Amino acid sequence: MSRKQALLKRHRRNKRMALLIGLLLLIVVGVLVAWWLPLLLAVIGWIAHEAWFADHLFYSPKEDYLYNFPPEAEVMGITLQGGRLILQAPLDLSGDETLILALDVRSSWLGRFFDPLIELVGAGVADSQAFERGVSGLRYLNLTGLGKALVDGSLRMRGRFATVRGQPRLWVFRQPDARQQRVMVIAPHADDAELAAFGLYSQAADTWIVTLTAGEIEAEHYQQMGMGKAEASRIKGRLRAWDSIAVPRWGGVPESQCVQLGYFCLQLPAMQAAPDQPIASREAELADTRIFRQFNAMKLPGDADGAPTWNNLLADMRALLLQARPQVLVMPHPAIDPHPDHICAQAAVLEALEGLEWQPEVILGYANHLHDNDRWPMGNAYNGVSLPPVFDADLRMLPYSLELSVDQQRDKAMALGMMHDLQPPMPLKRRVRRWLQSVLAGRRWPAEGENEFFRKAVRRHELFWRRDL
Repeated sequence: MSRKQALLKRHRRNKRMALLIGLLLLIVVGVLVAWWLPLLLAVIGWIAHEAWFADHLFYSPKEDYLYNFPPEAEVMGITLQGGRLILQAPLDLSGDETLILALDVRSSWLGRFFDPLIELVGAGVADSQAFERGVSGLRYLNLTGLGKALVDGSLRMRGRFATVRGQPRLWVFRQPDARQQRVMVIAPHADDAELAAFGLYSQAADTWIVTLTAGEIEAEHYQQMGMGKAEASRIKGRLRAWDSIAVPRWGGVPESQCVQLGYFCLQLPAMQAAPDQPIASREAELADTRIFRQFNAMKLPGDADGAPTWNNLLADMRALLLQARPQVLVMPHPAIDPHPDHICAQAAVLEALEGLEWQPEVILGYANHLHDNDRWPMGNAYNGVSLPPVFDADLRMLPYSLELSVDQQRDKAMALGMMHDLQPPMPLKRRVRRWLQSVLAGRRWPAEGENEFFRKAVRRHELFWRRDL
């Protein structure tokens, strides 16, 4: 069982206990006070849950985030004076550095009902970055793109439903611009590349996108069209295979440099455990990957027999790495992205690189999912991305962030809108929850699409974690 599964299991157990205790209390109230009062209290409790307590947050918002950045990256002598960030000594910035500011953020009492956030304004740029309701601890703002205002002393900071205590700390990370290098994005599923790195790959000098699985499972949307389970799974996989080849063209990536490997969703861990054994699809009644490779412009070793094996996956990856010769590999970060296919995707790439004649220079890790917080990045679309929760000070995390213009963010939103898996409408329960949260908690969702990823991924920043090889 993964850490996230264990956290979710504990969360559900605690919720069941709370519901049981609440039910017993309602029965007591009904017996001692009035029969109708439990019904009223139950409705009020359900509304409160949907508006304020439905987030999957598996830690206390009072816990400090524990990042351990290199001391040489810290800039000494930054203070917060009258709502302005002031540098005590001149700071030379070229404009593309990653800037991270640590703050002790405390929510107001209203910050338990509305998302606490820090608003940033300076040099013609406005941003806001949100945190957990009830936050009371160390958090990390992403100031990438605000360097000019920081240097000239015009960067203002204001809490909304939150205050800042003490003095901040600043780190500057100076790294080569990945957009000027050959980039290969590893996507476990169609849309992972767009969610994490559309801004990067659409600006890179030379980009390859490699999608490992067809993402064919959980095809209920297509079953509602009258298809059987296996047929629905196959057509979903074919559509997502098409998406993985076609949508990157919107970002300027040649069709010949988009590859779909066609392995089966959520089967990578089983493949890794038995490298020679073919692992069939869970739902599509398939044991041949070639049905999902039909749009590829190049032949790969796994095309010979279509067997869904780990060894075929490694052979495919080695061939692609030698063909593309990327300087920068962009792939899921195994320590903070808990999805099993994401963990196995980076493991497959690293194993394929062992002994290979071509080696990239750097890995940029990303997280489209988190162990602890299903809402991160918090706040609204088109705002900045603060750093995610990390509670292991021994985990080496070097942030690398890019700023996206509004036009680039809109292009990213349109790319997500083309992805078939992000198009199905929300279930009624989620629609009701969103309506309650918009009315009672002041939350807003973007007009570009209903799926939660339109809020989470269309942002001023793309955030990665750098590791040199």
